[in-house]
Formats: sequence, structure tokens, C-alpha cells
Amino acid sequence: MDLMEKVVSLCKRRGFVFPGSEIYGGLQGFYDYGPLGVEMKNNLKRLWWQWMTVEHENIVGIDGAIITHPRVWEASGHVKSFVDPLSECKKCHHRFKTDDLKDNQCPDCKGELTEPRNYNILVPTELGVIEGEKVKTYLRGEACQTIYLDYKNVWQSSRLKIPLGICQIGKAFRNEVTPGNFLFRQREFEQWDLQWFCHPSEMDKWFEYWKKARMDWYQGLFNHPENLVFFEHKKLAHYAKKAFDIQYQASPFDGSEMEGIHWRGDWDLSRHGEYSGQDLSYKDLETNETFIPQIIETSGGVDRTFLFLLLDAYRKEGERVILKLNPKVAPYKVAVFPLLANKENLVNKAKEIYDSLKFTIKTAWDDRGNIGKRYFSQDEIGTPWCVTVDFQTLEDGTVTVRDRDTTKQERLPVDKLLAYFQNKLK
Repeated sequence: MDLMEKVVSLCKRRGFVFPGSEIYGGLQGFYDYGPLGVEMKNNLKRLWWQWMTVEHENIVGIDGAIITHPRVWEASGHVKSFVDPLSECKKCHHRFKTDDLKDNQCPDCKGELTEPRNYNILVPTELGVIEGEKVKTYLRGEACQTIYLDYKNVWQSSRLKIPLGICQIGKAFRNEVTPGNFLFRQREFEQWDLQWFCHPSEMDKWFEYWKKARMDWYQGLFNHPENLVFFEHKKLAHYAKKAFDIQYQASPFDGSEMEGIHWRGDWDLSRHGEYSGQDLSYKDLETNETFIPQIIETSGGVDRTFLFLLLDAYRKEGERVILKLNPKVAPYKVAVFPLLANKENLVNKAKEIYDSLKFTIKTAWDDRGNIGKRYFSQDEIGTPWCVTVDFQTLEDGTVTVRDRDTTKQERLPVDKLLAYFQNKLK
């Protein structure tokens, strides 16, 4: 079993990720996050949001609508250009991206393929209740467009000055023809986006700043930061001067981009200004200069980051499976056990400690099986520390704290536990 298969199996078995609509046979390109998965994913999003909006004073957030006015997608170019050329097998009728094909034979049955045709991958929907009068629009194909729509409202209401950033975490939808590689390519997925608005003369400076800053942030989450590399795009959009992807080069499949750092210039605001008839220029009150801000985008995949962190964290040591997740990302930070589940005094003391921690640090309770199996169980879901209440605890108020990565144990006073874990998580 290869690494991806092991991670997919673990995800379902331990409640990280489930196939979407599984009881009906599943729906390709859709997944549900289980109890552990949603905790880990929320941890990731909190870390990103805090880094953006707390550690940077000139970045604020929005939460934009999933459905926007249909003209938005005309202005953005998606209606005309958000297409994939596809070929269909005349025998099995499977469809494939033409760019992925090496010859004119079907990869599945070796049948003959049709000539390529373009398919738009926006997901259409309709608004209205009367048949024949419904308005066609789309689920958003990328999360950034609502930032452009709201940019003027944001700087006018927040009184921020250029340069400024607007960030968002949100769902996007694409009618992918070939979803696959688990969470890597889905039809419903989540993005985190920063759109950085600045003066045209400062684009080079800020592009290099955000390129380095985003790589540093990702590297801080991985056990092997050396596996994160930049890929420079040689084929650029007409409005772009530079474009880089942050890639996870240890990926077990081709294509491993997590986040793009893109030079978007003034194209987006100019297009929306043209299509809406609104003036989206910015006036600097200190210099009296009026200009269309230029944009640097850092747009990443939450689900992709989640997947690559699992691949990076997975370890097998003898009978022990370990998810060596960054403690800030791990679903649970601490697990609390009574040494013996049938000793009421140990259980009561362990419950007391569990209750003292759970409101401050995400803490698991585990009293199933023997202590060794509990340790292995917590290792497999990435819990960094396990606290065991034993008979010595009842005598001197100390507990055993076991480290996930080293398996080393130390005894600590119960009243020092919270401070100990908080310090570890800094």
C-alpha cells in the first residue's frame, strides 16, 4: 500500500475525511470532514486568519457570498475562458483533459478519442421560482472575486489607506472533469485568499515580500520544509508580469501546487469598473493622486494544505503509526487517561484534570483498552501529549506526560499542566 492509500485509509478509519454521499455510492470530487478532520481544518484556518489579520495591521477580512451577480463572471473572463479542452472516448465514453493525454488512445480502454472540445467548468445555477423566468448565474469558481467587488466599501468603511490587504476563506466550485488524488482536485473546495492592493510603483517590492512571507508561513507548518519549493510560471496571463506556485515536491502524484502568488495588476478592478459602470479608482488624500490600485494575489487551497500536511506527517515505526503533525494543527493537543478504567478514584481524578484543561486546550478523553493501545491510538491521530493519572497521582499530585514524537515520559505537578502545554504551543 503506497503512502496516499495509507493516508486515505487512516482518514476514513479515524474520522478525518469521509467520501461524500457514500451510502449512495459516493459522488466523485466531494468529501466530508469528520470529527477529527474538521478540528484540524479549523485549526489551519484559524492559524491563517490570525497570521493575516492580527500579525498584519493593514489586512482586514470579509466573508463574501457564494453566488454573485452573473455579470461578475463575464467581467472576470470566466464565462469565456474558464474552459478545459476535453476528448471523449468513443467506446467507453470517458472524458479526459486533452493536455493530459499522450496519444489519441483512451487511457482506460484504448478506444479512439474524439477531437477536443471546450467545456466550461463553472458550476451553473438558477435564481427565481417561476420556470422560464429564472436567472442563470454561477456558484463562484474562485473566492477572490467578492474581494474585488467589496474593495471600495472596505477601504471607505475601515478608513485604511493603500497599501492594504483584504483576505477571505471560502468555498469555491468547479465542474472538474477529472477530479482525483483524494482532496487535491475536488469539485467543491475551500480557498484562502489575500488580495493586496498597492500603488503601481510598489508592485515589485510587495510581490517579493509576499512571495517570501507565504513560503515562510507554510514552511513553519511542515516537518520537512525543504520539500516546499517555488515553481515559476513561464506562460503568463496577459495582465501578469510574474506568477509563482508554492509546491509540495514530495507529493506522490504529478501536480502539487498549494498556493499561487500572482501579479494581477489593475486588470480585475479595471474590468469590474468597466462592466459595472462604477469608478473603482483610489484617491490618495495626501498626494491628491488618483489611480487604480494594482493587486498581488496569494491564493491557496485549504484542502490541499490539509492533504500535504497529512502526507508530510505520516510515519510507521514498527506497529506504531504516527501523525507527526505540528501541535498547533493537530485535532487534539492533549489526551487524558486514567491508568485503569475500572478504578473509580483514578477515573475521578483523571476527569477532574480533563475538565480543568478542556476549556482552554482541545483535550481528548480516552479510557478504552490498555494504556499501550491508548498511546498508539493517540499517536495515530496526531495528539502531541498524553497525560496518565496513576496511583502516584493520588499520593503526590503528579502525572505522567508522554511525548508523541519521542515517547519519552516525565512527571509534572497537576497544577503546572496548563502552563506547560500553553508554553509548548507558543
